[in-house]
Amino acid sequence: MNIRTLLAAASFALAGLANAQDMVVVGHPSAAALSKDQVADLFLGKSQALTPLDLNDSSPLYAAFYRKATGREVAQVKSTWSRVVFTGKGQPPKQLPDAAAVKKAVAADPKAVGYIEKSAVDGSVKVLLALD
Repeated sequence: MNIRTLLAAASFALAGLANAQDMVVVGHPSAAALSKDQVADLFLGKSQALTPLDLNDSSPLYAAFYRKATGREVAQVKSTWSRVVFTGKGQPPKQLPDAAAVKKAVAADPKAVGYIEKSAVDGSVKVLLALD
């Protein structure tokens, strides 16, 4: 592998990390702020207080979100949800195709919560937690 290939791979990895740092959990404008533990519980099926909405698992934010919010890798998250579904205790969050769909769904439902890039936040949603 030559040096250019390594540099290109490193720059893509760093760009992904930069985007992952600019991620926020959003909710309806009337929603209360959430702690990181509350977000982890919602997105791992331990709490049904709100309705979590995921980005598609092919989104670069998907893996970054679960690492930052829950401390788990995608394989661990999928394993957790398999167990939750098998025991009949819940269903995984609905996956939406992009940030615009997440914002639209969250803005329309006071019980919905999702995650998007910080740069996509507008007046239709409220930042409930910033994931640094």
